[in-house]
Order: sequence, then C-alpha cells, then structure tokens
Amino acid sequence: MRLVFAGTPETAVPPLKALLESDHEVVAVVTRPDAPAGRGRKLVACPVAELAEARGIEVLKPAKADDPDFLRRLEELAPDCCPVVAYGAILRKAALDVPRLGWVNLHFSLLPAWRGAAPVQRAILAGDEITGAMTFLIEEGLDTGPVFGHLTEPIRPDDTSGTLLERLSQAGARLLRDTMDGLEAGALRAVPQPEEGVSHAAKLTPEDARVDWNAPAMRVDRLCRACTPAPGPWTTFRDDRLKLGPVRLAAGAGPLAPGELKVTKNEVLVGTATHPVALSEVQPPGKKRMRAVDWARGLRLTPEDRLR
Repeated sequence: MRLVFAGTPETAVPPLKALLESDHEVVAVVTRPDAPAGRGRKLVACPVAELAEARGIEVLKPAKADDPDFLRRLEELAPDCCPVVAYGAILRKAALDVPRLGWVNLHFSLLPAWRGAAPVQRAILAGDEITGAMTFLIEEGLDTGPVFGHLTEPIRPDDTSGTLLERLSQAGARLLRDTMDGLEAGALRAVPQPEEGVSHAAKLTPEDARVDWNAPAMRVDRLCRACTPAPGPWTTFRDDRLKLGPVRLAAGAGPLAPGELKVTKNEVLVGTATHPVALSEVQPPGKKRMRAVDWARGLRLTPEDRLR
C-alpha cells in the first residue's frame, strides 16, 4: 500500500522504521513544525523528520492538519492509508477523508482506558499492573475509533514512563506493520470499543510533577516514575528547585516526618506520609544530574531542612 506516516517524537521512530522495512511504500511523512530546542533555542527538526529526511522521503510540516496546501498535497500523494504514532495534532474530517482506508493510530494503552495525550504516564501514576498498545481507526472523537489489533505489556515495579514507552514503541511497531498487512489483505475488521471502562489521560504539566511529601510513599514512587523523563519530578530545597529521579521505597527504614531528610553512607532518605523513600539522583539548579548521596555529602543539614 501507499502510506503517508504521521508522527513526531522519538517514540514514533521504531514504528516508522518497521514500515520502511515492510513491503509497503512510505511516500511521505507528516510531522509537527520544527521547534526551538537547547540553550540557543534554535529550530530543530523532530526525530521522525530527521529519519525521513535521511531516507530521502518527503516531509510535510503543516501548522494545522486542515491547512489547504497540506490537504492539496495529501490528495496528490493519494495514500491508501495513513498510519499515525504520536503525531500531536488534531485531525479534522477533511484530512480523515483523503486515504481510502483512513488514518490508523497506534495508541499506547488498552482502550477505552487512558484516551488522550499521556496514557503511559497516567497508567503508571494510577498503579496499573497491565497496559498495552492498540491500533484503531481514527474518528473525530478523542481516541474513540474501532480497534484493529492490540497487545498487552506488564508494568514493572521499577518502570518509568520512559522505559515502558520504549518497550511499547518497539512492540507497537510490529503491531502497526501487521495491521497494515491485514488491511491490505482485507483480513481485518474494526471492532467498536467497549462503552464501559473509559478513562482520560491528560498531559502531565510541570506543576503536576511536583512531589507532595505528605502523600504516601507509594504515591511518591508512582509520581516520580510517571514523570521520568518528562516533565520531570521535582521538589524544593532551601527555596531552590531540586529535580529528582525515580525513588526507591524504603519500608524498613525508621520513621521520618514528611520531607525530612536522613543522610547515611549509602543513601538519602526522605519522609512521606507513610514510610520513607530513598532518592536515586538529583539535579540542583545550574548543575548536572548527580547521585543523591554525592549531593547530600556537603549539605551540612540543619534540623529545619526539609524537601517541600
């Protein structure tokens, strides 16, 4: 089939590679416009655009998916299907009607659970034990379309959103390729999503990523893992923002007040509403990420010092 692939971040790269190595023809790629990045805030192409350009594939970067010039070019390309992975823009009817087999999204949850922008982060934050990926036909509703295929993936106790998303991206790449094969063969039938079990996965903001030390240790652990690598968990120490990595539950440690610090030879413990957690890495303002024990070694803590 002739495919126009839509995707933007690193997560979409393995699925695009899988399609490039398949029997289908990727005639163009659609991504979000270049965005400023780094200290110089220079415009940088997204990972999907970089891969497509390296392979000599046409890259379309419309500001909106209903841009008339974009729609005109899409019609000229005459795709049979448009596979989508984390594109990041809303698709309207004018675009959805162009490919004869529609736009097929690879979404990283077991729909109808966690419809929206941050399904992996929300699944970890909620304490889900199982997640997965699904391919479905895009409608104008938010992740509401009928499903072609799915896979399941356990959420490990130490999973961050980064590690889990990497596994789902690799496994989902095969699922998306198989879905394209099935559509070409006419062997797939889209099955409507269940009406029950709907939940929504709003994007996590930097403010959402602030740790509340008055929460139970399990909640602190889930928040830090869900927000790693983005938007990044954080707290404050002596009125400065302190970026955090994942924490480790330390149920056997003695009690500490919420936010209270205890530095030992091998770890830095912080109190929560239940038992303490151990910090792994931290990043003070203007410094590189470092081991928590190295950060704490020269602090000279006072009884008033707390993470807040």
